[in-house]
Amino acid sequence: MRPLTEAETRAVFEKLQRYIGENIQLLVDRPDGTYCFRLHRDRVYYLSEKLLKVAACVPRESLTALGTCFGKFTKTQKFRLSVTALDFLAPYAKYKVWVKPGSEQSFLYGNHVLKSGLGRITENTAQYQGVVVYSMADVPLGFGVAAKSTQECRKVDPMAIVVFHQADVGEYVRSEDALT
Repeated sequence: MRPLTEAETRAVFEKLQRYIGENIQLLVDRPDGTYCFRLHRDRVYYLSEKLLKVAACVPRESLTALGTCFGKFTKTQKFRLSVTALDFLAPYAKYKVWVKPGSEQSFLYGNHVLKSGLGRITENTAQYQGVVVYSMADVPLGFGVAAKSTQECRKVDPMAIVVFHQADVGEYVRSEDALT
């Protein structure tokens, strides 16, 4: 487990900034202590510095995971955010999308959000902006990228895609082996 390099940190923070904006600072300096990001086997983990000190006693070969996995780096060194980061992204999300109850299941199966399933959307959401997807009962379901801006969403036909699917809580069941 090692600290992120400057290029890795930039890639992680740029991805997080798409979803939570300037609230990244709130992730690191929390009231309950200081938290940090660490890289282990191409996966980025989010953990407290207190836990990091305890983990220093464990040999690197024996360590499988530590803290919360925020995502992983692909072979081309692009950072891919994981659904396990949803609990930390949801409270700080700048842009949100609420889906109707009939479309929740479709989204949880890995499909994009269509205009017909859109319940509400945050005002002034730009196209290709990262959004957190909620149910109408304000339960975070996943996150994605806005395919249309808020203004365009009002004018498109009901079968048009308004949010591209990135990750959802259904992945806990669909790919439980890959999530660590």
